[in-house]
Amino acid sequence: MSARTRSPKTRRRLPQGSSLTDRQLVLAWQSASLLLGYPDEELLARAGLLRDAAAMLPASVADPLAAFLDHLEITPLPQLAADFVSTFDHQKRCCLYLTYFQHGDTRNRGLALLRFKTAYREGGMVLSDDELPDHLGVVLEFGATADVAGARVLLLEHRAGLELLRLALEDAHSPWARVLQAVSATLPPLAGDDRDAVMKLAAQGPPAEEVGLAPFATADAMPSHDLPRTDMPQTGSRGGPVSLPSPTYQPASSPAKNGARD
Repeated sequence: MSARTRSPKTRRRLPQGSSLTDRQLVLAWQSASLLLGYPDEELLARAGLLRDAAAMLPASVADPLAAFLDHLEITPLPQLAADFVSTFDHQKRCCLYLTYFQHGDTRNRGLALLRFKTAYREGGMVLSDDELPDHLGVVLEFGATADVAGARVLLLEHRAGLELLRLALEDAHSPWARVLQAVSATLPPLAGDDRDAVMKLAAQGPPAEEVGLAPFATADAMPSHDLPRTDMPQTGSRGGPVSLPSPTYQPASSPAKNGARD
């Protein structure tokens, strides 16, 4: 079981320029995190709650989420599962691990992953060593349940990879492109430098060197739907309740009790 825990901390304010409130970001990011998980009966049972959450968001975020929920509810579950695997586990261009787009399977990616784990620790969340911290669903859940501002920084630092993932899903006519469109809509519009970074990554692709990732596994070695999830209480960045179901994994005890490593 992956060890993940939260500790009390002072909430940081979002950088200026966000068009969504903290509560709206929490709703949007928790919804997207759940929808980027492996589709199962539990996810289908939450569709109504996710629609209620989308109704509280701006149209730029709510509309793509609602469109994906339409697809979720009319598509047989075995087909959803097969499409998820063929999209995210068999196509590197649709990789859900954000550092892959910039670093590929190279030694530099190990340092980038450490940056995520450090941000989580500072935000009051501890991950076990068998869990890659740059999975988009994990980053979004970190923002929704622990530190909105900290997650937003990570997303902006990897904005180029996020947009490349969105474009790849759109090119593949994947229904999950809608979820990425919603996530992109929670962030500021792309500036000149961001557009240049996206264009450069799209032209060059990630590096191909496959050494130096220890103690982290590669994206290919860890299918996205196998990532463990924690059962942390749903609170906004100001401590208020959120009308969304809890994540699907079990609560973890503190590192001091269970020996979890940073």
